[in-house]
Amino acid sequence: MTKYIINGGNALHGEVEISGAKNAAVAIIPAALMVDGVCRIENLPQISDVSTLLNILKQMGADIRVVNKRTIDIDCSHVGMSRATFDMMRRIRASYYLIGALLGRFGSADVAMPGGCNFGGIRPIDQHIKGFTALGADVSVKNGIVSAVTGGCLRGSSIYLDVVSVGATINLMLGATLAEGNTFIENAAREPHIVDLANFLNSMGADIRGAGTNVIKVRGVRRLKGGSYSIIPDQIEAGTYMMAVAGAGGRVVLKDVIPKHLESISGKLREMGVTVLELEDSVVVQRINPLLKTHIKTMPYPGFPTDMQPQISTILCIADGTSTVTEGVWDNRFRYVDELLKMGSSIRVIGRTAIIEGASYISGAPIKAGDLRAGAALVIAGLCARGLTELEGVTYIERGYEKMVNKLSALGADIQTRYVHDEPQFLVKGVG
Repeated sequence: MTKYIINGGNALHGEVEISGAKNAAVAIIPAALMVDGVCRIENLPQISDVSTLLNILKQMGADIRVVNKRTIDIDCSHVGMSRATFDMMRRIRASYYLIGALLGRFGSADVAMPGGCNFGGIRPIDQHIKGFTALGADVSVKNGIVSAVTGGCLRGSSIYLDVVSVGATINLMLGATLAEGNTFIENAAREPHIVDLANFLNSMGADIRGAGTNVIKVRGVRRLKGGSYSIIPDQIEAGTYMMAVAGAGGRVVLKDVIPKHLESISGKLREMGVTVLELEDSVVVQRINPLLKTHIKTMPYPGFPTDMQPQISTILCIADGTSTVTEGVWDNRFRYVDELLKMGSSIRVIGRTAIIEGASYISGAPIKAGDLRAGAALVIAGLCARGLTELEGVTYIERGYEKMVNKLSALGADIQTRYVHDEPQFLVKGVG
């Protein structure tokens, strides 16, 4: 078993480079299935979710060549099957994007219900099914398999999402790209990685307008051609390191970021007494004085991200005063609180709201991550704590954070991996 061993109390200083966005990468890789020719994807993060998706495409017949550690060429010209490898698909949440990509290319798809993190809330795919049905697909779910088929190809339609769903917005945008006619996705999610996917598809010949607004128009095209595209920086990775500096103290320059994507995070940190300076493609975060209380409600973009909720809740445990954190996206995302309680935090969860009584310090303890973002939050807790923290369940963290231990160590954190294993690579069988 791999653990992170963290000896807290060190302030963070220096520079950290932010990797490509996980949430964009796991949508763009399935989108490559629809491209007729070679597409080069740059700035890919070296994380296990990326490796899993590349292996799925490889098993489906894609030709994948590693150019360097952050760049790959994908050629799906000879992919001839619409059935993905079910066992591999169940490992990650983003595997459901294969439904839209396969329906767009082949007119049919059989995809295992996705896995990935389980942080206590139900993450249904009813909006995906509603949208694909409107596009002319016959969709059924049986024995953990989502089966979708059309009479030939998808046909454009108007779709209103009952809730703002990032996953459904992405999936329907994928399916509509090669559909006949025009598709309108209303009440669409607006997250930066949705815009990035649209930009990738447009660079390959798609006709998508309105990404980043609540109405996306997709004019179907007959084919996508090859090309090159570089993925945007990871908003959530950047936010996580911002929270780490705010919790542990110090001064860190976050390089290769898009400051506008971080505005809701920067705003809350300023309320808490943290200095945040935005430059052209970097952000400087400094915390000298004690943290102040604040109140937060997570919301779809451009609101405060639900994926940053565990991280900011953690540093509020050492803020001055009583804070509240309300989860406005998922029914329950507070399972990690039990681990923070082991460290001496004072947190009460009532429904969707956590009431956090700040303390002067928390103490190291044996704890365990139960999902990706909670795992990152518990790393931050270890950095803030007095004494030694042993964190299990770090495979969740490696799903979405590239070389976190290395990056934090370079900033002065006392963190190491016990039972060292190979770092995540592009583990595509037969490649490299």
